[in-house]
Amino acid sequence: MTLNRREFVTLSAGLASTLGARSLFAQAPAAPAPPTVPVFTDVRRNVGVFTARGGTIGYLVTGDAVVVVDTQFADTAAMFLEGFKTRTPRKMDLLINSHHHPDHTGGNKVLQPSAVKIVAHANVPGLQKKQAAAAKSEENQAYADTTFDKDWKVTVGKETISARHYGPAHTGGDIVIFFGSANIAHTGDLMSYQRHPRADRPAGASVRNWVTVLEQTVKDHNADTIYIFGHSKAGERVTGSSKDLLAMRDYLSALLDYVGKGVKAGKSADEIVRVQTLPGFESYEGTPVALQATYEELTAKS
Repeated sequence: MTLNRREFVTLSAGLASTLGARSLFAQAPAAPAPPTVPVFTDVRRNVGVFTARGGTIGYLVTGDAVVVVDTQFADTAAMFLEGFKTRTPRKMDLLINSHHHPDHTGGNKVLQPSAVKIVAHANVPGLQKKQAAAAKSEENQAYADTTFDKDWKVTVGKETISARHYGPAHTGGDIVIFFGSANIAHTGDLMSYQRHPRADRPAGASVRNWVTVLEQTVKDHNADTIYIFGHSKAGERVTGSSKDLLAMRDYLSALLDYVGKGVKAGKSADEIVRVQTLPGFESYEGTPVALQATYEELTAKS
């Protein structure tokens, strides 16, 4: 049967209506995700970072000390371990978790046999167990065997490692880990560079206090301190200075201001959180996913 143009258009429209969301013509299959590329990068004085998929791993390797911060996921933790073997034959004196999220603790079980102890804030094991129960992934977990409430410090070889919990921020168990001799601080997800951060309110997050945490972190260190970020926009750096932490502080302040004005104007939660970008931060990767948590925090009844 030969169709003229008008008949073809009419038939096509009918088929499209019948098929609903399906395309009239077969669509090309989705392109596969690019392979994960593990990268080790030196930062300063025996401290480096590992990036693959998940939160940035930080590490210290000297002749008498090996310390690792965070573990990403099980598959990328295996990549880290394989590459790490070429850097040191020693076991890890310390494996430290910056907080409980699975992109920072998912590789704990992989690295546990190579670590003497796992350290985290006191809230982390409970939060990690709760998230594992929800995901039915309990058998894949390894938990901290050493915990603390506010401050923790230890000397490993010639290096002093310390950690501090400044209160609720991204979660209720975030810590900043400091490599004293190198003057490098790992912030975990307290710092995301050019990327919209998440605020995990069910896990104790506080956007208000997060602002204070970043300011206090900067006060507790000096102008030469290098900070390791938990996440960054794709292709961007994962280390920086106090200026980056204060820029993050300004982002959170803008988040509080935007939501606060919306609440004062009588806008609903749906109206406030539906925006795709935060005014003034259009270059940030993703969407402002912390809007909902911020709204809940600002409207919560005491």
